[in-house]
Amino acid sequence: MAPAGQSIDPSVSRETGGGGGAVNQQSEDRPVEDEAAIAVREAVSRAAAQAGVDVSRETSTDALAPGTEATFPPGAVVEALGDTPRVDIESAARSARVTFRIHGDGVNGYGRILAVANQKGGVGKSTTAVNLGAYLALAGARVLVVDLDPQGNASTGLGLDHREIEPSIYDVLTGEAPPATAIRATTVSNLHVLPSTIDLAGAEVELVSVMSREARLGRALESIHHHYDTVLIDCPPSLGLLTVNALAAADELLIPIQCEYYALEGLGQLLRNVELVRANLNPELRIGGIVLTMYDGRTRLAEQVVAEVRKHFSDLVYQTVVPRSVRLSEAPGYGLPIALYDPLSRGGIAYRDLAFELAERSGLLAPTGEGAS
Repeated sequence: MAPAGQSIDPSVSRETGGGGGAVNQQSEDRPVEDEAAIAVREAVSRAAAQAGVDVSRETSTDALAPGTEATFPPGAVVEALGDTPRVDIESAARSARVTFRIHGDGVNGYGRILAVANQKGGVGKSTTAVNLGAYLALAGARVLVVDLDPQGNASTGLGLDHREIEPSIYDVLTGEAPPATAIRATTVSNLHVLPSTIDLAGAEVELVSVMSREARLGRALESIHHHYDTVLIDCPPSLGLLTVNALAAADELLIPIQCEYYALEGLGQLLRNVELVRANLNPELRIGGIVLTMYDGRTRLAEQVVAEVRKHFSDLVYQTVVPRSVRLSEAPGYGLPIALYDPLSRGGIAYRDLAFELAERSGLLAPTGEGAS
């Protein structure tokens, strides 16, 4: 129960509404809208107007067809992480209170590919890719996280030292190694990662003269993505060739937005780029959803951002809001997703709820699945 004089933002899911504390409310409504609220509203309005597209939810919820078996590419080098023990998935799922289950048959025999992208840095792309992947894996999905960021944060967050990896996604994109040989295991047996190294920073220059350079990632994933139920691509903070490759290969785009003013800048440009990719490279690309991250319930600005984004993008925005959480920040330092590090922290609960929402929207839930509670 919230302390006297405080209430929780109704637009935030019941388990993430705290966001570091109940939202402070003034004793009476302000008669004049403050400058911050006006600025936030105008920024979201510009983003929606600049996009020039229908941003109603386009995610398919078709039933899943039976197909692939729970096997991985023949000859794949899926290496254990040294002496790092594998967790027992059932025990970890119970500890994290993951009560929903994922189909193990893929979508029409193929795994759904989601690009996690936003050209703004520091909005939670890697955190979202890693933790969604972990919770989906605990729910029974076969998940591949593709680290397409030269910083290698997703690789680090899953327990790999991205400075000592070979081959990597760089070798895959340049054609020097097949993707199956670059896949690595994590502490969760059915969660794999295609890691990145700093070499990837030079890939955009090296691929400039390559024919169909925008389709390199898509062609690479063709040989492996049907072995997974979900492929999550962690994109770099830019709209360059690497992000275009991800959008060209993806079925859906997942957009994390930090609950701060600057994170709204450039959203319209990202959505316009989606339209360009649709028109020229991938007509099947859908906007899967917007995830509000780093919500701090102690600030009026966070409330305003949530309200304005929901107002302009309606049901495209996920109901679950990810709060600021020290535990989320700590987990990568131990090479663990939050589902294994501290699943009952506010951040852990938020990403569990988000994984359930994503699975429900995407049609990945098993018929007997139940929501997280």
